[in-house]
Amino acid sequence: MLDTSDILRQVRSAAQKKVLFLPHAVKQMLKPERMITTKEVRRTIADGDIIEDYPEDPRGHSCLIFGRGDDNRPLHLVCAPKEDYLAIITVYIPDSSEWSEDFRARVKK
Repeated sequence: MLDTSDILRQVRSAAQKKVLFLPHAVKQMLKPERMITTKEVRRTIADGDIIEDYPEDPRGHSCLIFGRGDDNRPLHLVCAPKEDYLAIITVYIPDSSEWSEDFRARVKK
C-alpha cells in the first residue's frame, strides 16, 4: 500500500495558499467534451485520494489524485506542491479502457 500521507498533506497545505493552473491543465479542462471546472478540481484536492506518487518527477515531487466531479464523474489530476502554491499540471477524465473499474489502478496491457 502506498503511503501518501506526507505528500497529501503537502498538496492540501499548498492549495490553501494558492492554486496555479498550468497551461496544459487549462487546455485539458476547457475541451468541450470535458469542461472541468475549478470547483471540481478544488473538490478533488480536498476530498480525493492519491493513487500514484511521483517523487522523482523532473518538475518536482508530484502525484496523481483521483476524485469525483459534478454528476459523480471520475477525475484525475496531476499536481505538484510548491512552497507558495499548488501547481496543477493536468486534469482529465480517465479513460475506462486504461483504468480499473474504480479508476484507481492502470489496466495492465
